[in-house]
Amino acid sequence: MKSDVADCGCLLDSSATEAASALPLYPLRPAQVEQFRPGSPEAGFLARMGFSAGAGQLVIGPDPETGLFAALGLGADSSPFAYGGLARGLPEGTVWRFAGPPPDPAAAIFGFAAGAYHYGKFMKETRRPVRLVLPTRVPPFVLAQIAATWMVRDLINAPANLLGPAELAEAISKIGNRFGATVSCVRGPELSERYPAIAAVGAGSARAPQAVQLAWRGSGAAEEAPLVAVCGKGVCFDSGGLDVKPSAAMLKMKKDMGGAAVALGLARLIMQADLPIRLSLRIGAVENSISGSAMRPLDVIRTRHGLAVEVGNTDAEGRLVLADLLAEAAAENPALLLDFATLTGAARSALGPDLPALFCTDDAWAERLLKAGGEVHDPLWRLPLWDGYADWLTSPIADLNTVSSKPHAGAIVAALFLRRFVAAATPWAHVDLYAWNDESRPGRPQGGEAQAMRAAFAAIARRFTAG
Repeated sequence: MKSDVADCGCLLDSSATEAASALPLYPLRPAQVEQFRPGSPEAGFLARMGFSAGAGQLVIGPDPETGLFAALGLGADSSPFAYGGLARGLPEGTVWRFAGPPPDPAAAIFGFAAGAYHYGKFMKETRRPVRLVLPTRVPPFVLAQIAATWMVRDLINAPANLLGPAELAEAISKIGNRFGATVSCVRGPELSERYPAIAAVGAGSARAPQAVQLAWRGSGAAEEAPLVAVCGKGVCFDSGGLDVKPSAAMLKMKKDMGGAAVALGLARLIMQADLPIRLSLRIGAVENSISGSAMRPLDVIRTRHGLAVEVGNTDAEGRLVLADLLAEAAAENPALLLDFATLTGAARSALGPDLPALFCTDDAWAERLLKAGGEVHDPLWRLPLWDGYADWLTSPIADLNTVSSKPHAGAIVAALFLRRFVAAATPWAHVDLYAWNDESRPGRPQGGEAQAMRAAFAAIARRFTAG
Protein backbone atom coordinates (compact mmCIF):
# COMPACT_ATOMS: atom_id res chain seq x y z
CA MET A 1 0.00 0.00 0.00
CA LYS A 2 2.87 2.41 0.56
CA SER A 3 3.56 2.39 -3.17
CA ASP A 4 0.02 3.63 -3.76
CA VAL A 5 0.53 6.40 -1.20
CA ALA A 6 3.67 7.39 -3.10
CA ASP A 7 1.73 7.36 -6.39
CA CYS A 8 -0.58 10.01 -4.95
CA GLY A 9 1.49 12.76 -3.38
CA CYS A 10 -1.55 14.32 -1.72
CA LEU A 11 -1.67 11.47 0.83
CA LEU A 12 0.67 10.80 3.72
CA ASP A 13 1.10 7.55 5.57
CA SER A 14 -0.05 7.82 9.18
CA SER A 15 3.53 7.20 10.31
CA ALA A 16 4.87 10.18 8.33
CA THR A 17 6.73 12.82 10.32
CA GLU A 18 4.18 15.45 9.31
CA ALA A 19 1.38 13.53 11.04
CA ALA A 20 2.16 14.91 14.49
CA SER A 21 1.76 18.51 13.36
CA ALA A 22 -1.20 17.93 11.03
CA LEU A 23 -4.09 20.35 11.44
CA PRO A 24 -7.51 19.10 12.59
CA LEU A 25 -10.27 18.73 9.99
CA TYR A 26 -13.85 18.08 11.11
CA PRO A 27 -16.38 16.69 8.60
CA LEU A 28 -19.87 17.49 9.88
CA ARG A 29 -23.49 16.81 8.99
CA PRO A 30 -26.04 19.55 9.72
CA ALA A 31 -27.38 17.65 12.74
CA GLN A 32 -23.90 17.56 14.27
CA VAL A 33 -23.27 21.30 14.28
CA GLU A 34 -25.00 22.05 17.59
CA GLN A 35 -23.18 19.18 19.32
CA PHE A 36 -19.77 20.18 17.97
CA ARG A 37 -17.46 20.91 20.91
CA PRO A 38 -19.97 23.02 22.87
CA GLY A 39 -18.43 26.03 24.58
CA SER A 40 -15.16 25.77 22.65
CA PRO A 41 -13.61 28.69 20.72
CA GLU A 42 -13.97 26.63 17.55
CA ALA A 43 -17.72 26.20 18.06
CA GLY A 44 -18.09 29.91 18.68
CA PHE A 45 -16.17 30.72 15.53
CA LEU A 46 -18.37 28.44 13.45
CA ALA A 47 -21.48 30.07 14.88
CA ARG A 48 -20.17 33.56 14.02
CA MET A 49 -19.40 32.38 10.49
CA GLY A 50 -22.91 31.03 10.04
CA PHE A 51 -21.65 27.50 9.46
CA SER A 52 -24.60 25.18 8.81
CA ALA A 53 -22.69 22.16 7.41
CA GLY A 54 -24.27 22.46 4.00
CA ALA A 55 -22.70 20.24 1.36
CA GLY A 56 -19.30 21.61 0.37
CA GLN A 57 -19.31 24.43 2.94
CA LEU A 58 -15.75 24.89 4.18
CA VAL A 59 -14.77 27.14 7.09
CA ILE A 60 -11.19 27.63 8.28
CA GLY A 61 -10.66 29.21 11.68
CA PRO A 62 -8.16 29.71 14.49
CA ASP A 63 -7.36 26.86 16.84
CA PRO A 64 -5.70 27.70 20.19
CA GLU A 65 -3.55 24.56 20.09
CA THR A 66 -2.69 23.94 16.43
CA GLY A 67 -3.13 27.40 14.97
CA LEU A 68 -5.82 26.41 12.46
CA PHE A 69 -8.77 24.08 12.22
CA ALA A 70 -11.25 23.43 9.42
CA ALA A 71 -14.84 22.28 9.32
CA LEU A 72 -16.29 20.71 6.19
CA GLY A 73 -20.03 20.57 5.67
CA LEU A 74 -21.32 17.34 4.20
CA GLY A 75 -25.00 18.21 3.99
CA ALA A 76 -26.87 15.10 2.86
CA ASP A 77 -24.15 14.16 0.36
CA SER A 78 -22.84 10.65 1.00
CA SER A 79 -20.63 10.54 -2.09
CA PRO A 80 -16.83 10.84 -2.13
CA PHE A 81 -17.22 14.15 -3.93
CA ALA A 82 -18.44 15.82 -0.75
CA TYR A 83 -14.71 15.88 0.11
CA GLY A 84 -13.59 16.72 -3.40
CA GLY A 85 -13.07 20.44 -2.82
CA LEU A 86 -10.70 20.12 0.14
CA ALA A 87 -7.45 19.91 -1.79
CA ARG A 88 -8.23 23.19 -3.55
CA GLY A 89 -10.09 24.92 -0.73
CA LEU A 90 -7.63 24.47 2.14
CA PRO A 91 -4.57 26.74 2.40
CA GLU A 92 -1.76 25.65 0.11
CA GLY A 93 1.09 23.68 1.61
CA THR A 94 -0.86 22.65 4.70
CA VAL A 95 -1.16 19.14 6.14
CA TRP A 96 -4.44 17.90 7.68
CA ARG A 97 -5.89 14.96 9.54
CA PHE A 98 -9.46 13.96 10.20
CA ALA A 99 -10.02 15.01 13.82
CA GLY A 100 -13.55 13.70 13.77
CA PRO A 101 -14.08 10.43 11.92
CA PRO A 102 -15.93 10.90 8.62
CA PRO A 103 -19.11 8.84 8.17
CA ASP A 104 -17.38 6.83 5.44
CA PRO A 105 -13.56 7.00 5.71
CA ALA A 106 -13.06 5.24 2.37
CA ALA A 107 -15.24 7.77 0.58
CA ALA A 108 -13.53 10.66 2.36
CA ILE A 109 -10.01 9.56 1.39
CA PHE A 110 -10.99 8.80 -2.19
CA GLY A 111 -12.84 12.10 -2.57
CA PHE A 112 -9.94 14.13 -1.20
CA ALA A 113 -7.45 12.45 -3.53
CA ALA A 114 -9.78 12.68 -6.53
CA GLY A 115 -9.97 16.43 -6.00
CA ALA A 116 -6.19 16.73 -5.58
CA TYR A 117 -5.45 15.25 -9.00
CA HIS A 118 -3.56 17.47 -11.45
CA TYR A 119 -2.17 16.52 -14.86
CA GLY A 120 1.21 18.14 -14.52
CA LYS A 121 3.35 16.68 -17.25
CA PHE A 122 3.71 20.00 -19.09
CA MET A 123 2.50 22.61 -16.63
CA LYS A 124 3.61 22.04 -13.08
CA GLU A 125 1.26 22.79 -10.23
CA THR A 126 2.11 26.29 -9.01
CA ARG A 127 0.12 25.84 -5.84
CA ARG A 128 1.87 23.87 -3.11
CA PRO A 129 -0.20 20.73 -2.51
CA VAL A 130 -2.52 20.23 0.41
CA ARG A 131 -1.89 16.84 1.99
CA LEU A 132 -3.98 14.51 4.10
CA VAL A 133 -2.61 12.16 6.76
CA LEU A 134 -4.21 8.76 6.38
CA PRO A 135 -5.95 7.17 9.37
CA THR A 136 -4.11 4.28 10.99
CA ARG A 137 -6.42 1.74 9.37
CA VAL A 138 -7.24 2.39 5.74
CA PRO A 139 -9.28 -0.08 3.64
CA PRO A 140 -6.68 -1.45 1.19
CA PHE A 141 -8.92 -1.03 -1.83
CA VAL A 142 -9.15 2.74 -1.34
CA LEU A 143 -5.54 3.49 -2.14
CA ALA A 144 -5.65 1.07 -5.06
CA GLN A 145 -8.70 2.84 -6.49
CA ILE A 146 -7.08 6.25 -6.09
CA ALA A 147 -3.93 5.12 -7.90
CA ALA A 148 -5.97 3.48 -10.67
CA THR A 149 -8.12 6.58 -11.09
CA TRP A 150 -5.06 8.84 -11.37
CA MET A 151 -3.53 6.43 -13.90
CA VAL A 152 -6.66 6.39 -16.06
CA ARG A 153 -6.92 10.18 -15.96
CA ASP A 154 -3.26 10.53 -16.90
CA LEU A 155 -3.67 8.23 -19.91
CA ILE A 156 -6.75 10.03 -21.19
CA ASN A 157 -5.27 13.49 -20.63
CA ALA A 158 -2.05 12.66 -22.47
CA PRO A 159 -1.79 14.50 -25.82
CA ALA A 160 -2.26 12.22 -28.80
CA ASN A 161 1.19 13.05 -30.22
CA LEU A 162 2.69 11.47 -27.08
CA LEU A 163 0.23 8.61 -26.58
CA GLY A 164 -0.19 6.60 -29.75
CA PRO A 165 -0.80 2.87 -30.18
CA ALA A 166 2.78 1.96 -29.21
CA GLU A 167 2.73 4.10 -26.06
CA LEU A 168 -0.65 2.72 -25.01
CA ALA A 169 0.67 -0.81 -25.49
CA GLU A 170 3.70 0.09 -23.38
CA ALA A 171 1.45 1.37 -20.58
CA ILE A 172 -0.46 -1.91 -20.58
CA SER A 173 2.77 -3.90 -20.50
CA LYS A 174 4.04 -1.85 -17.57
CA ILE A 175 0.97 -2.59 -15.47
CA GLY A 176 0.93 -6.23 -16.51
CA ASN A 177 4.57 -6.70 -15.57
CA ARG A 178 3.97 -5.05 -12.21
CA PHE A 179 1.41 -7.69 -11.28
CA GLY A 180 2.97 -10.72 -12.92
CA ALA A 181 0.66 -10.92 -15.91
CA THR A 182 1.59 -12.16 -19.36
CA VAL A 183 1.34 -9.43 -22.01
CA SER A 184 1.58 -9.90 -25.76
CA CYS A 185 1.30 -7.45 -28.65
CA VAL A 186 0.23 -8.34 -32.17
CA ARG A 187 1.13 -6.04 -35.06
CA GLY A 188 2.04 -6.07 -38.74
CA PRO A 189 1.02 -8.96 -41.02
CA GLU A 190 -0.02 -11.06 -38.02
CA LEU A 191 -2.46 -8.33 -36.97
CA SER A 192 -4.03 -8.31 -40.44
CA GLU A 193 -4.50 -12.06 -40.24
CA ARG A 194 -5.78 -12.36 -36.67
CA TYR A 195 -7.55 -9.02 -36.22
CA PRO A 196 -8.45 -7.80 -39.72
CA ALA A 197 -10.97 -5.18 -38.60
CA ILE A 198 -8.49 -3.59 -36.20
CA ALA A 199 -5.90 -3.55 -38.97
CA ALA A 200 -8.38 -1.87 -41.34
CA VAL A 201 -9.14 0.90 -38.82
CA GLY A 202 -5.47 1.64 -38.25
CA ALA A 203 -4.40 1.35 -41.89
CA GLY A 204 -4.59 5.11 -42.52
CA SER A 205 -2.12 6.06 -39.80
CA ALA A 206 1.67 6.16 -39.91
CA ARG A 207 1.53 4.82 -36.33
CA ALA A 208 0.96 1.10 -36.65
CA PRO A 209 -2.09 -0.44 -34.97
CA GLN A 210 -1.68 -3.12 -32.32
CA ALA A 211 -3.79 -5.64 -30.48
CA VAL A 212 -2.62 -6.02 -26.90
CA GLN A 213 -3.58 -8.97 -24.72
CA LEU A 214 -2.96 -9.39 -20.98
CA ALA A 215 -3.55 -12.69 -19.19
CA TRP A 216 -3.45 -13.16 -15.41
CA ARG A 217 -4.61 -15.59 -12.75
CA GLY A 218 -5.12 -14.82 -9.09
CA SER A 219 -2.93 -16.62 -6.55
CA GLY A 220 -6.00 -18.38 -5.16
CA ALA A 221 -7.51 -19.22 -8.55
CA ALA A 222 -7.48 -22.74 -9.91
CA GLU A 223 -6.92 -23.43 -13.59
CA GLU A 224 -10.68 -23.72 -14.08
CA ALA A 225 -11.49 -20.59 -12.06
CA PRO A 226 -14.06 -18.20 -13.55
CA LEU A 227 -12.72 -16.09 -16.39
CA VAL A 228 -13.50 -12.38 -16.61
CA ALA A 229 -12.73 -11.04 -20.07
CA VAL A 230 -12.37 -7.26 -20.49
CA CYS A 231 -12.04 -5.41 -23.79
CA GLY A 232 -11.33 -1.74 -24.45
CA LYS A 233 -11.48 0.61 -27.41
CA GLY A 234 -8.06 2.23 -27.66
CA VAL A 235 -8.42 4.75 -30.49
CA CYS A 236 -5.62 7.10 -29.51
CA PHE A 237 -6.91 9.80 -31.83
CA ASP A 238 -9.99 9.80 -34.01
CA SER A 239 -10.03 12.14 -36.98
CA GLY A 240 -13.13 10.40 -38.29
CA GLY A 241 -11.11 8.95 -41.14
CA LEU A 242 -12.17 9.89 -44.66
CA ASP A 243 -15.57 10.80 -43.20
CA VAL A 244 -13.62 13.46 -41.37
CA LYS A 245 -15.05 15.07 -38.25
CA PRO A 246 -15.68 18.83 -38.08
CA SER A 247 -12.81 20.53 -36.26
CA ALA A 248 -14.93 21.25 -33.17
CA ALA A 249 -15.86 17.57 -32.90
CA MET A 250 -12.18 16.59 -33.14
CA LEU A 251 -10.99 18.67 -30.19
CA LYS A 252 -11.49 16.01 -27.52
CA MET A 253 -10.59 13.01 -29.66
CA LYS A 254 -7.42 12.26 -27.74
CA LYS A 255 -9.91 10.80 -25.24
CA ASP A 256 -11.18 8.22 -27.72
CA MET A 257 -8.95 5.70 -25.99
CA GLY A 258 -10.84 6.30 -22.74
CA GLY A 259 -12.44 2.86 -22.89
CA ALA A 260 -9.01 1.23 -23.06
CA ALA A 261 -7.78 3.33 -20.13
CA VAL A 262 -10.78 2.34 -18.00
CA ALA A 263 -10.39 -1.31 -18.98
CA LEU A 264 -6.73 -1.19 -17.93
CA GLY A 265 -7.71 0.52 -14.67
CA LEU A 266 -10.21 -2.25 -13.94
CA ALA A 267 -7.61 -4.91 -14.73
CA ARG A 268 -5.17 -3.19 -12.39
CA LEU A 269 -7.72 -3.23 -9.55
CA ILE A 270 -8.55 -6.90 -10.11
CA MET A 271 -4.88 -7.89 -10.09
CA GLN A 272 -3.98 -5.74 -7.10
CA ALA A 273 -6.89 -7.18 -5.11
CA ASP A 274 -5.73 -10.67 -6.15
CA LEU A 275 -9.28 -11.78 -6.86
CA PRO A 276 -9.64 -15.58 -7.15
CA ILE A 277 -10.38 -15.47 -10.87
CA ARG A 278 -8.70 -15.60 -14.25
CA LEU A 279 -8.49 -12.34 -16.15
CA SER A 280 -7.99 -11.55 -19.80
CA LEU A 281 -7.66 -7.98 -21.07
CA ARG A 282 -7.74 -7.10 -24.76
CA ILE A 283 -7.10 -3.63 -26.14
CA GLY A 284 -7.23 -2.53 -29.75
CA ALA A 285 -4.66 0.29 -29.91
CA VAL A 286 -5.08 2.27 -33.13
CA GLU A 287 -5.27 5.73 -34.64
CA ASN A 288 -8.11 6.53 -37.06
CA SER A 289 -6.33 8.78 -39.50
CA ILE A 290 -6.50 9.94 -43.12
CA SER A 291 -4.20 8.82 -45.90
CA GLY A 292 -4.21 6.95 -49.17
CA SER A 293 -4.26 3.67 -47.27
CA ALA A 294 -7.19 4.57 -45.01
CA MET A 295 -10.39 2.54 -45.22
CA ARG A 296 -13.06 4.14 -47.40
CA PRO A 297 -16.81 4.54 -47.05
CA LEU A 298 -18.57 1.47 -48.46
CA ASP A 299 -15.45 -0.67 -48.29
CA VAL A 300 -16.23 -4.23 -47.22
CA ILE A 301 -13.86 -5.68 -44.65
CA ARG A 302 -13.64 -9.06 -43.06
CA THR A 303 -13.61 -9.60 -39.31
CA ARG A 304 -12.11 -12.20 -37.00
CA HIS A 305 -15.60 -13.61 -36.46
CA GLY A 306 -15.95 -14.27 -40.18
CA LEU A 307 -18.69 -11.75 -40.85
CA ALA A 308 -18.20 -9.38 -43.76
CA VAL A 309 -18.90 -5.77 -42.79
CA GLU A 310 -19.67 -2.82 -45.03
CA VAL A 311 -18.17 0.45 -43.79
CA GLY A 312 -21.13 2.79 -43.69
CA ASN A 313 -19.08 5.56 -42.12
CA THR A 314 -15.36 5.60 -41.36
CA ASP A 315 -16.09 7.56 -38.16
CA ALA A 316 -17.83 4.49 -36.74
CA GLU A 317 -14.47 2.82 -36.26
CA GLY A 318 -14.67 1.93 -32.58
CA ARG A 319 -17.20 -0.82 -33.12
CA LEU A 320 -14.86 -2.42 -35.67
CA VAL A 321 -12.02 -2.40 -33.16
CA LEU A 322 -14.22 -4.04 -30.55
CA ALA A 323 -15.70 -6.55 -33.00
CA ASP A 324 -12.45 -8.48 -33.35
CA LEU A 325 -11.67 -8.28 -29.63
CA LEU A 326 -15.13 -9.43 -28.55
CA ALA A 327 -15.16 -12.34 -30.97
CA GLU A 328 -11.89 -13.67 -29.62
CA ALA A 329 -12.82 -13.06 -25.97
CA ALA A 330 -16.24 -14.72 -26.33
CA ALA A 331 -14.61 -17.86 -27.72
CA GLU A 332 -12.98 -18.39 -24.31
CA ASN A 333 -16.41 -18.90 -22.67
CA PRO A 334 -15.91 -16.26 -19.97
CA ALA A 335 -18.11 -15.99 -16.90
CA LEU A 336 -18.38 -12.32 -17.84
CA LEU A 337 -17.37 -10.43 -20.96
CA LEU A 338 -17.21 -6.69 -20.37
CA ASP A 339 -16.18 -3.93 -22.75
CA PHE A 340 -15.65 -0.19 -22.35
CA ALA A 341 -15.72 2.31 -25.20
CA THR A 342 -16.26 5.98 -25.95
CA LEU A 343 -18.50 4.69 -28.70
CA THR A 344 -21.36 7.05 -29.55
CA GLY A 345 -22.45 10.64 -29.20
CA ALA A 346 -25.98 9.25 -29.08
CA ALA A 347 -25.35 7.84 -25.61
CA ARG A 348 -24.32 11.31 -24.44
CA SER A 349 -27.41 12.84 -26.04
CA ALA A 350 -29.59 10.36 -24.20
CA LEU A 351 -27.89 10.33 -20.80
CA GLY A 352 -25.49 13.26 -20.67
CA PRO A 353 -21.80 13.13 -19.77
CA ASP A 354 -22.07 11.69 -16.24
CA LEU A 355 -24.10 8.54 -16.94
CA PRO A 356 -22.40 5.82 -18.99
CA ALA A 357 -24.86 3.69 -20.92
CA LEU A 358 -24.97 0.01 -19.99
CA PHE A 359 -26.14 -2.66 -22.41
CA CYS A 360 -26.24 -6.20 -21.10
CA THR A 361 -27.41 -9.60 -22.27
CA ASP A 362 -27.61 -10.95 -18.71
CA ASP A 363 -30.13 -9.44 -16.27
CA ALA A 364 -28.30 -10.69 -13.19
CA TRP A 365 -25.06 -9.02 -14.27
CA ALA A 366 -26.88 -5.86 -15.25
CA GLU A 367 -28.39 -5.68 -11.78
CA ARG A 368 -25.01 -6.30 -10.13
CA LEU A 369 -23.37 -3.52 -12.12
CA LEU A 370 -26.17 -1.02 -11.55
CA LYS A 371 -26.35 -1.78 -7.83
CA ALA A 372 -22.59 -1.51 -7.40
CA GLY A 373 -22.54 1.76 -9.32
CA GLY A 374 -25.09 3.24 -6.96
CA GLU A 375 -23.27 2.06 -3.88
CA VAL A 376 -19.85 3.41 -4.88
CA HIS A 377 -21.21 6.57 -6.54
CA ASP A 378 -19.99 5.54 -9.98
CA PRO A 379 -23.35 5.32 -11.75
CA LEU A 380 -24.48 3.50 -14.87
CA TRP A 381 -27.83 3.56 -16.66
CA ARG A 382 -29.17 0.57 -18.58
CA LEU A 383 -30.42 0.97 -22.13
CA PRO A 384 -32.10 -1.83 -24.08
CA LEU A 385 -30.67 -4.10 -26.74
CA TRP A 386 -33.85 -3.56 -28.74
CA ASP A 387 -34.19 -6.35 -31.29
CA GLY A 388 -36.62 -4.31 -33.36
CA TYR A 389 -33.73 -2.17 -34.56
CA ALA A 390 -31.43 -5.05 -35.50
CA ASP A 391 -32.38 -5.03 -39.19
CA TRP A 392 -31.34 -1.37 -39.43
CA LEU A 393 -27.81 -2.74 -39.85
CA THR A 394 -28.69 -4.61 -43.04
CA SER A 395 -26.27 -4.22 -45.95
CA PRO A 396 -27.08 -5.04 -49.60
CA ILE A 397 -23.63 -6.54 -50.21
CA ALA A 398 -22.28 -7.74 -46.83
CA ASP A 399 -23.43 -9.52 -43.71
CA LEU A 400 -24.08 -6.19 -42.02
CA ASN A 401 -23.30 -2.48 -42.16
CA THR A 402 -21.41 -0.65 -39.45
CA VAL A 403 -24.14 1.99 -39.16
CA SER A 404 -27.83 2.51 -39.76
CA SER A 405 -29.26 4.84 -42.38
CA LYS A 406 -31.82 5.98 -39.81
CA PRO A 407 -30.97 8.91 -37.52
CA HIS A 408 -32.40 7.35 -34.36
CA ALA A 409 -31.13 5.21 -31.45
CA GLY A 410 -27.46 5.43 -32.35
CA ALA A 411 -26.19 3.97 -29.08
CA ILE A 412 -28.58 1.02 -29.28
CA VAL A 413 -27.70 0.34 -32.91
CA ALA A 414 -23.98 0.37 -32.08
CA ALA A 415 -24.57 -2.09 -29.23
CA LEU A 416 -26.59 -4.34 -31.53
CA PHE A 417 -23.69 -4.32 -33.98
CA LEU A 418 -21.33 -5.46 -31.25
CA ARG A 419 -23.74 -8.16 -30.13
CA ARG A 420 -23.34 -9.87 -33.50
CA PHE A 421 -19.77 -10.74 -32.49
CA VAL A 422 -20.60 -12.24 -29.08
CA ALA A 423 -21.81 -15.80 -28.62
CA ALA A 424 -25.43 -15.86 -27.47
CA ALA A 425 -24.60 -17.85 -24.33
CA THR A 426 -21.93 -15.38 -23.18
CA PRO A 427 -22.90 -12.97 -20.36
CA TRP A 428 -21.88 -9.71 -22.00
CA ALA A 429 -21.97 -6.12 -20.77
CA HIS A 430 -21.10 -3.13 -22.95
CA VAL A 431 -20.41 0.28 -21.41
CA ASP A 432 -20.65 3.31 -23.69
CA LEU A 433 -18.97 6.09 -21.71
CA TYR A 434 -17.78 9.68 -22.10
CA ALA A 435 -14.57 9.36 -20.01
CA TRP A 436 -14.30 13.12 -19.60
CA ASN A 437 -15.30 16.03 -17.36
CA ASP A 438 -16.18 19.07 -19.44
CA GLU A 439 -15.71 21.38 -16.46
CA SER A 440 -14.12 21.14 -13.04
CA ARG A 441 -16.28 20.16 -10.07
CA PRO A 442 -15.27 19.02 -6.58
CA GLY A 443 -13.38 15.75 -6.99
CA ARG A 444 -13.84 15.78 -10.76
CA PRO A 445 -11.32 18.12 -12.42
CA GLN A 446 -11.74 19.01 -16.06
CA GLY A 447 -10.28 16.33 -18.31
CA GLY A 448 -10.15 12.55 -18.41
CA GLU A 449 -12.28 10.52 -16.03
CA ALA A 450 -12.35 6.86 -14.96
CA GLN A 451 -16.07 6.31 -15.37
CA ALA A 452 -17.63 2.92 -14.51
CA MET A 453 -14.31 1.46 -13.35
CA ARG A 454 -15.10 1.38 -9.63
CA ALA A 455 -18.62 0.13 -10.29
CA ALA A 456 -17.36 -2.75 -12.42
CA PHE A 457 -14.70 -3.69 -9.88
CA ALA A 458 -17.19 -3.69 -7.00
CA ALA A 459 -19.61 -5.89 -8.93
CA ILE A 460 -16.92 -8.35 -9.99
CA ALA A 461 -15.29 -8.51 -6.56
CA ARG A 462 -18.63 -9.14 -4.87
CA ARG A 463 -19.60 -11.85 -7.33
CA PHE A 464 -16.35 -13.83 -7.18
CA THR A 465 -15.14 -13.28 -3.63
CA ALA A 466 -16.54 -15.50 -0.88
CA GLY A 467 -18.16 -13.46 1.88
